[in-house]
Order: sequence, then structure tokens, then C-alpha cells
Amino acid sequence: MLKIGSHTFRSRLFVGTGKYVSYETMQQAIDLSGSECITVAVRRERLFDAQGRRLLDFIDTKRYTILPNTAGCFSADEAIRVARLGREILDQMGNPGANWVKLECLGDAKTLLPDPIETVTATETLVKEGFEVLVYTTDDPLVAKRLKNCGATAVMPAGSPIGSGQGILNPNAIRICMEYLKENDPDYPVIVDAGVGAASDVSAAMELGVDGVLLNTAIANAKDPIAMAQAMKLACEAGRLSFLAGRIPKKLYATASSPLEGQVSS
Repeated sequence: MLKIGSHTFRSRLFVGTGKYVSYETMQQAIDLSGSECITVAVRRERLFDAQGRRLLDFIDTKRYTILPNTAGCFSADEAIRVARLGREILDQMGNPGANWVKLECLGDAKTLLPDPIETVTATETLVKEGFEVLVYTTDDPLVAKRLKNCGATAVMPAGSPIGSGQGILNPNAIRICMEYLKENDPDYPVIVDAGVGAASDVSAAMELGVDGVLLNTAIANAKDPIAMAQAMKLACEAGRLSFLAGRIPKKLYATASSPLEGQVSS
């Protein structure tokens, strides 16, 4: 089980709701992903389509936990306003007191990398307002540590730029982030957010020992989103099990896979 603030999940895969060709495809993909937590971009997401249908009509709010996010915000002030709006939306959905948010505070529209100063400022303010803040950041261990010290409920370092599909570009940085964040607090949640493109990327992230993976584009923009959702579910589970099983050490030279003891000499 994974505990994040006041929420507990069995699945360690978190998925988004954007970029799908239809609400029906989104609904089926989310179902097959096994995810229990669905993130919705409050600022970017069209809550109604051309036919007047609502996004939330295709999400079973009794089955899934909705995590509002501040995607598309480029300043602390903007992200704080959107976080408050997300809280109001959850209140209207019958989830009063659901004070949690995935915080994104971006630096520019080309890289979509987070602005560390604005992100820290927004985190400090939202924490003071009682939010449980799951904060998207770079894989810089010092920034990650600073965000935890600001009161972030979870830190979410990027595997690579948002939507790039490049996978985990710097696994050593992720390892150091975990070392800093989990020192004296082994249950502190660290979730890789952004950049994965294939199931192998999810498995690789989980094998590093992170607590979960959040993704959207890798499923929504796949040639077959339904099949990819299933692949991501299995990869997340396999990567976690592989991490817990403990890999063998890497060696420069070969080691015989059959034991030498007991062999009959000629």
C-alpha cells in the first residue's frame, strides 16, 4: 500500500485525463491501467466537449480519487489560484475538505521545466493554507530536499521533460533525490512524474525504488492507448516487484550460472 498524506492506494500508477481522442477512450484506458488516482488539469482541461458532455461524467468518482493539478501555470500566484479552484471543484463534487493538489509551476512554454523559485513559493503558500502538495520538480536533489522542507506531502521529480517520451534520463539523480528525501523518513513518497514513453520506462523508474509513476501522454498518444494502458499497469507492478526482489550486482566479468561444486572431475 502507498500512503500519500491522507490518501492510501494499492496501485502505484497515476494517470492523467488529457490528450485522448475521445472521452470513451480515456475512460477505457484509465480502467485498464489499474490506477486509483486520476489527475485533472484544472486550467487546461476542457470540462465540456463540443457535444456538451462533461469530462467528469466519464470518471467514476466513487472508484477513483481525483487529483487536481495546476498544469499550464507559469507563476506562483497563478498556480495558487488554480489550486484553490481545484479545491472548489472537488467541494462541488461532494468531496469537501479535499485539500490536495499536484503543483506545477513552469518556467517557460518551450521546455515546460519547473521554475524552482516560483515552485518553492507556491508550495510554501499552499502548505500554509492546509493543502497536501504533491509537487512536480526537476531531478535536482537540492531542490527536491528544499521542497520537502517547505512541507510538500510528496516530491515528484521528472524523468525527462513533459511529454518527451525520453524515459529516465538521469537515474543517478533520481537515486540521490530518494536518498535525500527518504533520509530518516523511509516512507516519504517520491513519484517520478513526466517523460516516460514506454512500459520499459515505467519499469525502469520503479526498479530505482521510487514509490510510483505519474504519466499521461505515453498512454493517451500511443497508437493503441488501450493496449498501452495495460502495458503500463503490468510494467509498474513488475518494476516494483523487481525492486523488492533485489537485483544481482553488476560485474565486469562473467560468473558461471551453474555451481562448480559437486562436478565430476575427469
